[in-house]
Amino acid sequence: MKELLDKRLLWVGGKGGVGKTTVSASLAVLAARRGKRVLVVSTDPAHSLGDAFDRELGDRPRRLLPGLDALEIDPDAEVEAHLARVIEQMRRYAAPQMMAELERQMRLTRQSPGTQEAALLERLARLITDDEAPYDLVIIDTAPTGHTLRLLSLPEAMAAWTDGLLAHNRKSEELGKVLSHLTPRRGRDLATPFDDPQEDPLSDLDERSREVAQTLITRRRLFHQARRRIEESDHTGFLFVLTPERLPILETVRAVAALEEAKIPVAGTLVNRVIPAEADGRFLAARRAQEASYLARIDDELRHLPRPRLPLLASDVQGIEALEQMARRLEDAGF
Repeated sequence: MKELLDKRLLWVGGKGGVGKTTVSASLAVLAARRGKRVLVVSTDPAHSLGDAFDRELGDRPRRLLPGLDALEIDPDAEVEAHLARVIEQMRRYAAPQMMAELERQMRLTRQSPGTQEAALLERLARLITDDEAPYDLVIIDTAPTGHTLRLLSLPEAMAAWTDGLLAHNRKSEELGKVLSHLTPRRGRDLATPFDDPQEDPLSDLDERSREVAQTLITRRRLFHQARRRIEESDHTGFLFVLTPERLPILETVRAVAALEEAKIPVAGTLVNRVIPAEADGRFLAARRAQEASYLARIDDELRHLPRPRLPLLASDVQGIEALEQMARRLEDAGF
């Protein structure tokens, strides 16, 4: 598992409450101690990453240790920023008397299903594809597994939504031209390295349609570039954290299968909070007997993946010093 920290992008996910935020923060500390320039990012609305470091975090990177920055993405703030950009663009095309109704519709959109995920994906996609960012490793502490799977499927969903929107307006000659420009040619995406850099694919559109088309093309290109980065096993790894309990095992097995089917590289699992052998007492002995059956199940159902273990600790992990101790445990476990 040591090679996991040599990747450019590491996703840490799992069922809520299994300790993935603590693991994300500790892996970030470990990578920084090895000389990596690390950014650890939380997409969980609970904002537990700041609690793990015992530091207040915001929407911009904060330096916590030499070589280690952290930030917490606020999904609501991302939605507001995204809708503000949409309203500003509409203001240039819509009649003034229409703006009040359009802004009302945008306010309703804030509560629409998927709005947060779409805005969050756009922010993450920019992080993932930013080759100029001053980091060797970006660790993303994701929301619970179901949210993560939806997040990773959004590039295709957004592309389909764009096509559907334009297809619905086929009666408009100019939007029909836009649709023709957004349709992949010869089975490949737009703006590949093989396209003629001197060719302007939007040259026959009027100025307004050109701007609409360019916005849609840029957004689609961003989503597809992010998806390709996520699929590159040399570049990206996904680590699932679970505990030796029934529900985390079920969810992890399903999530691993779903990601592998989607060609997302799963690098391994981490079995957290295993009862230490030296723990005594009749109650813990009974728990340990049940836990042994769950550990055997994990070894059977996830046998194709690395499965290092961490012990259950006597106290919560909070603050830099505790995370550094956790980082040493991770190193001992093979990271």
